[in-house]
Amino acid sequence: MIKTTGFFKTSHASRYLQQLCKHFGQKVAVEYSKTEGYVKFPIGEARLMADDIGLIVSFDVASPDAASTAHYIIDKHMEKFAFRENRNTMIWDPEKYS
Repeated sequence: MIKTTGFFKTSHASRYLQQLCKHFGQKVAVEYSKTEGYVKFPIGEARLMADDIGLIVSFDVASPDAASTAHYIIDKHMEKFAFRENRNTMIWDPEKYS
């Protein structure tokens, strides 16, 4: 199992967590509150955490390819939902945030 974790610096982390979970919940199993979320994707499980500093997304996946896919899924959705965040991007670091 591979763990990969990303961080998105923002003061709107709770809003993005809820948007992501509501969106993904249309196709896969999701549980969430204002500060925590869980998404069961076919490629692996994701945990989301929001605080005043930002959004953390941690994935447990089976392969490096699945990790790349997980990054792509979150990155593309954050581009759409957080388009007002000037040049902010998800920073993926499997050691720093896990």
